[in-house]
Amino acid sequence: MNHRIITIDGPAGAGKTTISKLLAQRLGCVYVDTGALYRGVAYEIQQQQIDWEDESCLEIFIKNLKLNFILEKDNLSLISSEKDITPFIRTPEISMLASTTSAKPQIRSALLDIQRNIAQTQDAVFEGRDMGTVVFPEASFKFFLFADLSVRAKRRYDEMTGSQKDITRVQQDMESRDTNDSMRKEAPLKAALDAIKIDSTGLTVQEVVDEILKNIPKV
Repeated sequence: MNHRIITIDGPAGAGKTTISKLLAQRLGCVYVDTGALYRGVAYEIQQQQIDWEDESCLEIFIKNLKLNFILEKDNLSLISSEKDITPFIRTPEISMLASTTSAKPQIRSALLDIQRNIAQTQDAVFEGRDMGTVVFPEASFKFFLFADLSVRAKRRYDEMTGSQKDITRVQQDMESRDTNDSMRKEAPLKAALDAIKIDSTGLTVQEVVDEILKNIPKV
């Protein structure tokens, strides 16, 4: 692997997105939100009313799926068939559907190429759940972020808008997703054997970034 690839894996609410973005800025490389790809698939499954448990139906859907990232300045947008779907993929419903459908081998295989093509052209920070274990097992540097469930739920709750948000529901959904992601047969959520584990429960974002940077030699 000619380019420097940094993977940051971990469960929802561990701080991966914020930390990955800041880390990429500090290192002067691109940030790639791989979870957005799976959310994008889930969004299109919902919009097109795809029966994703029907193998033949899923195969046709995957063949016609056109997802891509567009980076403009510091903004990374997810494009599906020339439409920006970034604003629509962060709902709790899409999050749960993404967790469930991401276990499908066809979906994981289809999205691997997009991720690896990015890595072939530039240094990058990849955020996800199986970046260091499956997608980039030979990555230059691997990290696994985690935090107490209650803390992660509060972080996600604080990010949400609207008067209908419910922290109990957020924590229940997050616990359910943790179980789904960890128990699935295809690329389960777990730390790579050579990943550096960081507990972000009592740390600020800057403290986590500084801890990561301590383990990445300056070029």
